[in-house]
Amino acid sequence: MLTKKTSKNQLTLPKEIVKEFPEIDYFEAEVADRKVILTPVTIKPAATNLETIRAKMKTLKVTPADVAEAIKWARKKS
Repeated sequence: MLTKKTSKNQLTLPKEIVKEFPEIDYFEAEVADRKVILTPVTIKPAATNLETIRAKMKTLKVTPADVAEAIKWARKKS
């Protein structure tokens, strides 16, 4: 399928391609062997509730002491 680059360096994907990805709004773009490769990406919102954050910290084995040290480091004057 043919597509054209606009004066603002944008590409419009043909309907035949877009209909294959009905739930996708974002694509990762890369160049390999002088070809543009688009990979569908699903954006997930960051954890916003305290339970989710605590669960993630537990998974990563982050302790309260680690948090205190990180805060101390961040507040340190250069």
